[in-house]
Amino acid sequence: MPQPSFRVLITAERIQKRVHELGARIDADYPEGPVYLVAILKGACFFLSDLARAITRPARIDFIGISSYAKGKTSSGEVKLTKDLDSSIEGAHVLIIEDIVDSGITLNYLLKVLSQRKPRSLRIAALLDKPSRRIQPVDVAYSGFQIPDEFVVGYGLDYAEDYRNLKDICVIE
Repeated sequence: MPQPSFRVLITAERIQKRVHELGARIDADYPEGPVYLVAILKGACFFLSDLARAITRPARIDFIGISSYAKGKTSSGEVKLTKDLDSSIEGAHVLIIEDIVDSGITLNYLLKVLSQRKPRSLRIAALLDKPSRRIQPVDVAYSGFQIPDEFVVGYGLDYAEDYRNLKDICVIE
């Protein structure tokens, strides 16, 4: 299989600058106690790592696995939990850390699941937002970049588990 060509959509430098801006906003919005950063595996791990270091407040980290994509480029529409949290979030300020908000199906499912666990607050921080693809509305409290309807890879985002390690966010040409 030949190596695809990539067009850089967002450079690593722009990503880091924006992550630090988001970290400062989160610090200002959560002045007391820890904030629980719940990253959606696998794609959000890069964003989580950099965002956690950009936040100066106490932060706790956990992971949840959820999928609606299988191995293709579009959502299957069926959501499944593949890994649950390791800790209780009851009474905690919880930030769901997501790599990209697309259809909204996955995040709406996750918001319902986590809200039943009685967190003090539950909000979303997403590196990328693709509003033109929205099927279900989603309130993203902290959004890094709004992007056009193109399939992107890099900085944690994959195509069939490949290209997560690209430092920039790229479009496959």
